[in-house]
Amino acid sequence: MEILLTIIIILVSTKIFGHLAVMLGQPAVLGKLLIGIVLGPAVLSWVNHSDVFQVFSDIGVLLLMFLAGLETDMDQLKKNWKPSVAVAVIGIIIPFISAFAVGYAFGFDLNHSVFLGVLFSATSVSITVQVLKELDVMQTRESTTILGAAVVDDILVVILLAFVMSFMGGDGASAVSIPMVILKKVIFFVVAIGVGIYLVPLILKVAKKFKVTAPVTTAALIICFAFAYFGEMLGMAGIIGTFIAGLFISQTEFKHEIEHSVDPIANSLFVPFFYVSVGLSISFTGVASQLWFLIICTIVAVFSKLIGGFIGARMTGFNKLSSLGIGSGMVSRGEVALIIGTTGLASGLLEQEYYTTVIISVILTTLIAPPMLKKIFLQLKTVK
Repeated sequence: MEILLTIIIILVSTKIFGHLAVMLGQPAVLGKLLIGIVLGPAVLSWVNHSDVFQVFSDIGVLLLMFLAGLETDMDQLKKNWKPSVAVAVIGIIIPFISAFAVGYAFGFDLNHSVFLGVLFSATSVSITVQVLKELDVMQTRESTTILGAAVVDDILVVILLAFVMSFMGGDGASAVSIPMVILKKVIFFVVAIGVGIYLVPLILKVAKKFKVTAPVTTAALIICFAFAYFGEMLGMAGIIGTFIAGLFISQTEFKHEIEHSVDPIANSLFVPFFYVSVGLSISFTGVASQLWFLIICTIVAVFSKLIGGFIGARMTGFNKLSSLGIGSGMVSRGEVALIIGTTGLASGLLEQEYYTTVIISVILTTLIAPPMLKKIFLQLKTVK
């Protein structure tokens, strides 16, 4: 079966290139992302998207964020909710204005410029999480602020996207109801918090009594995917659902048992597919004619998020180095921006001729973020 060969290629290549990246002083995740570009249609075309591949990739990113939730300090998260909100809000405003200006400068009309602003307002911390895990800094105040800001960012960007689709989108866009979008977010968090507090510990305790193999781990995975499914039903990114599931499970007595059993499942099989899937999105067709747009778009994308996160963190009491670390943790756009880009293409808010260039810019932010994040957080560890 072709999928078996694909599994072999991905597992071998991501481990080798991840190791080489570490040997060169870079985060392992950078090597895994780069090999995705090499294996994909941009270079070798050894690996291509398929339904099975996409399922493995989706499970990988869901488990990655579930583990992030398990390793996050809930008390720190509660203490840092103000910085998280500030980082998220300013980290949306500055990229939105900056990307809008870039679009307008390159001749985009109002609608297309606004959509470009929305797209580059997004943040995806799934790659950031892996770097923080590698550096063993998931419990720090800076890391919990980044994770909290990512949750707030996701909510605000989805609402912003719905607003833009309502007033500027193509066919069917007027059917998008802003109050309904907000209501769904409220319902998600109310139900998720209620289930997390009252049902999750009970489910795990009941599962412990089952006379079968790994009942607690199985129950935890059911909870993880149920939260993701419920989130997707209500318009939230599935990764937010699994992150929240991990947070609540981290408050139970089963935290370490689940973490130690899920981590090998995730990182030995599913997560490598997610890394490679990022690279598969790249194709260099027609990019040469838009090289200046690509360069400027990428520079603006990186620095607008970095500055936005920096300002938000500084305003809420972080020192300069910590603020820089938080800003760098928000730089990666990842799969969230890729999904928004696809939505924009389908609705006519992102023109076909610019789609590939914008997607490459998104991928570049995801490649630039890990080395920058590692350098700053190593300095933070030295200072502390």
